[in-house]
Amino acid sequence: MASTIPSEPKRAATMVGGRRLSFLDFGGPGRPLLALHGHFGEGRGFTCLARELGDSCRVIALDQRGHGRSGRPADFSRSGYVEDATTVLEHLGIDSAVVLGHSLGGVNAYQLAARYPGLVDALIVEDIGAEVDDDLSFSLSWPHRTPTRAELLDKLGPSASYLTDAVREYPDGWGLAFDPKDMNASQQHLNGVHWDDWLASDCPVLLIRGSRSTVLSAAHAKDMAARRPRVQLVEFPAGHTVHETVPAEFAAAVRGFLGSL
Repeated sequence: MASTIPSEPKRAATMVGGRRLSFLDFGGPGRPLLALHGHFGEGRGFTCLARELGDSCRVIALDQRGHGRSGRPADFSRSGYVEDATTVLEHLGIDSAVVLGHSLGGVNAYQLAARYPGLVDALIVEDIGAEVDDDLSFSLSWPHRTPTRAELLDKLGPSASYLTDAVREYPDGWGLAFDPKDMNASQQHLNGVHWDDWLASDCPVLLIRGSRSTVLSAAHAKDMAARRPRVQLVEFPAGHTVHETVPAEFAAAVRGFLGSL
């Protein structure tokens, strides 16, 4: 049977507190899956996953606050991220969904399940722990604008390899689709001990770790799986961005997990 997924996702938006929340809706008849990216990312980073899942899921990939085409908020609080996710689901008339989150998005996902358990059928958490302590201050040295795209990529140095999707042309030059100061503020709110949220819900969880990750250690991932029921832990030969490094294997794990629900 031919896929009913459109060749291009629909770009849509809703408003919350006078601020735009932009998202991609990949359509299709399958189970709703809300995808939440990490810092420096945006919804279109899940395009490959949506294609791989095909008709089995209707992937909705949010540009989270301060990222991509969504507006800058007054704050980057934990509750703010969670409320944004509930706003998008309500806007679409979705009363329950699988929620997938990478890094920042992973904490947002399990905090959404903790605070609104009826909205979340299952969780897919990619390479983030129940305890978070990271520092994004290195991004403060990135240029605000440059005359050309090539110059921007050059000045981003090694970081350019994972920022190419965030490069934009503005009236005053080339820059990124987020403000590094916002990312640092967001990370400071994200840092902390979140065990209560991780343990608060009892829906099935697929916990995915990159074997070379410096964000989620093997020991911490095993502890997360041991302390919470209904957790399936899988590991792939990748760093922090598993869904980008081994996309086919990542999609196969997600597909298998969804099939087991």
